[in-house]
Amino acid sequence: MTPNASTFVANARTYSPSARPVVVVCLDGSADEYLDAAMARGKMPNLQKMAVRGYRGFARGALPSFTNVNNASIITGVPPSIHGISGNFFLDPQTGEEVMMNSAKYLRAETITAAAARAGRKVGIVTAKEKLRDILGHGLFDSLNTLGAQDSTRGIAFSSEKAPEAREKTHGISDVERVVGRRTPEIYSGDASLFVFYAGVALIESQRADFLYLSTTDYIQHKHKPEDPAALEFYAEIDTQLGRMLELGAILGITADHGMNAKCKPDGSPNVIYLETLLRETFQLEFKVILPITDPYVLHHGALGSFAVVHGPSTAPFEKIAKWLLDLPGITEVHDRATAAAKLELPADRIGDLIVLSGRDTVIGRTPAHHDLKAVASGLRSHGGRYEEMVPFIISEPLNDAYAVRAASDPRNFDIFDFACNGTVR
Repeated sequence: MTPNASTFVANARTYSPSARPVVVVCLDGSADEYLDAAMARGKMPNLQKMAVRGYRGFARGALPSFTNVNNASIITGVPPSIHGISGNFFLDPQTGEEVMMNSAKYLRAETITAAAARAGRKVGIVTAKEKLRDILGHGLFDSLNTLGAQDSTRGIAFSSEKAPEAREKTHGISDVERVVGRRTPEIYSGDASLFVFYAGVALIESQRADFLYLSTTDYIQHKHKPEDPAALEFYAEIDTQLGRMLELGAILGITADHGMNAKCKPDGSPNVIYLETLLRETFQLEFKVILPITDPYVLHHGALGSFAVVHGPSTAPFEKIAKWLLDLPGITEVHDRATAAAKLELPADRIGDLIVLSGRDTVIGRTPAHHDLKAVASGLRSHGGRYEEMVPFIISEPLNDAYAVRAASDPRNFDIFDFACNGTVR
């Protein structure tokens, strides 16, 4: 069976994928150091071949360097200012409530995968984290149902976390464990990510999908340094599955949502600035600090990252506060709403009065009582700021001349579908 290679448009970009299977992979939390460490020890021979035959470089991710923001950018091909996802968590201006930003109702742009499905591609989306499934699958089923497509051809979207709950009507597939040939893994494990790859291979082999997006979880990266044996074996198995996809004729585009860095003091304890406490004590006003890293997976990071949003009363002297914050050790950037929207490409109506970023070894918290540091007592590794913005950018095929020029300038991680579909030598 030959996949449909129809050209389609999503968010003003035209995509002309090969008739071969196209697979885009988001390796959650994969700073380039993880790939280097594994390749240096001979653990990733397939990636090594891709780097030689195709292209391996860097791309700049979206800020804040968090999961929901960047996965939404990759699946739409546009920055947060357009797709509207400003974090994993935000203060909803319509309700005044602090809520998870994991519903497709917050997405303001169509997905590349839904557009591909309309063009006749068999779309498969597999994410480790259930929190992402609704956003990543946005428009996939509805767009195909309007064309009267059969259930078996409308697309697939499920998570390894909730694989047994997948149903044909809501996920495009059922009996996932039988299809994949493996049991559902524990979400706090490297196996949750590996299941994503096993599923991707199974979907291609069974001809259920020929246009795939695979998104992993960063449990390993939060808990292990690049040279740790657990990390090395994890990437070795990823490489094995990448090799299987290459054997099946797939064109691979590989990137990450963010990098990862240790955020600790010399004694190994978390290096935290409790911003809400400091602001309230210093300026005697009712500030609320929102941490967009907040999500259901608290064992990963304890809701501590290097990006924070400050909401305050209209009477607050924000210019003075911004200057004061920049004098704090560990704080690297402070922007007002308008500057953050323009400079960081964020949706202005979904951020606060000030945006605050911290350094490579520093995270921002709310108050000491708000965080349970027992979850990260063995060492905190986290992300969110500039120092986790640069990520791997890999294409399994040689780039054509036009995209080789683009790769040498300032590619974004959310250009990966564009490069995989349009950028290779045919």
